[in-house]
Amino acid sequence: MNTRRNLLVGLGSSAAVLAGWAAMQGGTEESGSDSVVMRGGEVFPNVILVTHEGRKVRFYDDLIRGKVVAFNMMYTECSGKCPTMTANLLRLQQLLGDRAGRSVFMYSITLQPLMDTAEVLRAYVEKHRIGVGWQFLTGEPEAVEAVRFSLGFYDINPEVDRNLSSHTGLVRVGNDNLERWTMAPALTEPMHILSTLNHVDPSEILTV
Repeated sequence: MNTRRNLLVGLGSSAAVLAGWAAMQGGTEESGSDSVVMRGGEVFPNVILVTHEGRKVRFYDDLIRGKVVAFNMMYTECSGKCPTMTANLLRLQQLLGDRAGRSVFMYSITLQPLMDTAEVLRAYVEKHRIGVGWQFLTGEPEAVEAVRFSLGFYDINPEVDRNLSSHTGLVRVGNDNLERWTMAPALTEPMHILSTLNHVDPSEILTV
């Protein structure tokens, strides 16, 4: 996964990649007329993804617009850091209480969209007893790649970037209304991730 310095260096190239991707879409029905959304310094591809419940959603319009969000990348066959990451995020969901799905929305996006269909993700959700307010998403490989780059889950070194596990160690946290975005380590204590969420969402602070 990219270091903080590499992330900052790579943001320009990420925006360029997304701009090129948008041009290639040509405003088709699948890409939507507004295929890229610019928000402050962020660039979001408004692509179609599919939830673990089988619903089609647009990345920006349905998942981000006006919300406080937490994104991570995963894949169901990941056996390294992923079990700890999932456990941490489950604990985060518990710490959020009724904020989860009400004022904070959690999303996990698969890095293997051809293997992790909506049905596979639904089984994963049921296996881990994941509750309301946390959606798992898949989609066309090109759409998932555009989303991955826009969220900063990439490395500027192509060889490192090809290693899927290098993209599973961070949580991208943001508040669309405030245009405030940051990162938190996915393998840190869940309270640390919660503190990062509260940093971008000053309207409601959870105390434990």
